[in-house]
Amino acid sequence: MPATAVPLPSACAPAPTAPSLVRVMMLGIAAGGLFSLTFILNRLMSMEGGHWAWSAALRYLDTAILLTAWLLVRRGPAFVSRVFALYRARPIVWLLAGGSGYGVTYSCFCYAAAHTPAWMLSTTWQLTILASPIVMLAFGARVPLRGVVSLAVIAAGVMIVNATRVQDGASMGQVVAGILPVIVAAFTYPLGNQMLSHARHDRNLPGGDILADPAVSVLLLTLGALPVFAAVVLGSAPPPPTAGQILDTALVALVAGCGGMTLFIYARNMSSDPMRIAAVDATQASEMFFALAGDTLFLGAPLPGAMAWTGIAAVLCGLIAFTVQGQAKQVLDTDATYPEP
Repeated sequence: MPATAVPLPSACAPAPTAPSLVRVMMLGIAAGGLFSLTFILNRLMSMEGGHWAWSAALRYLDTAILLTAWLLVRRGPAFVSRVFALYRARPIVWLLAGGSGYGVTYSCFCYAAAHTPAWMLSTTWQLTILASPIVMLAFGARVPLRGVVSLAVIAAGVMIVNATRVQDGASMGQVVAGILPVIVAAFTYPLGNQMLSHARHDRNLPGGDILADPAVSVLLLTLGALPVFAAVVLGSAPPPPTAGQILDTALVALVAGCGGMTLFIYARNMSSDPMRIAAVDATQASEMFFALAGDTLFLGAPLPGAMAWTGIAAVLCGLIAFTVQGQAKQVLDTDATYPEP
């Protein structure tokens, strides 16, 4: 249940109570379901011969167009002008945050998708569960030990699942090409999100109040990532994209880019203490289950063996334990308050 704020003198307004850990985690899991479409369609485009560079670049170009149109309709031209003014006020911030969190991350995803099944890729991506607290520590955040054991169980499950690919006879080159880019992405994704979090809390950022709208945050990060994707396309010089690849990237942009990312940032913005932020990031493990269903039902991938199911069970148990630990802390620590950003 939500934490109860400490009684304050009548002259002072009470601090807002913390959102339920279950609530922010359920929002994160819903975002994970939308994100899983990314893994499935990227694998499909790779199997159909689409180049990974176009899969990355077109998705975020579409995302920028869709989000700009959405904000124009929902908030009006004056508000969109404020968004672009905010970008111009701190271009380096958005180029670094978007370039790392979206540009490098998604380019790595799409490259790995050409070398590994969708559900294996989404499983490897769960290494971000451990990378996220490390990134927050690098930003000076205090990350308590509560929940670390559960995160370690999740990580162990991820490694068990990946070990089955070697057991099934995949070449070492394939395994490395499917794992190494995702390890890089596991750190660049929370790095970009943490840069966004700092910008959102920067009271000296002119016009920064509009970052409370998750769609604005996603659009700014997307604009910051576009130079990275331009460099990827120019550097790899791929053949022109197919009509199917253009359609699939547009679908990924709409469902995962606009829907999933906005929902994820909304859940993350509801959290300010490191453990709640880590909890939202940890819910992205749900992508593995959604991607597994899509991989087997639509792409013809075989069902996992006993060893892989053991790893999946470890991930699930780790998530449940993480949630229970967080809820127990909320019930016992009744004087906890949700600090003002």
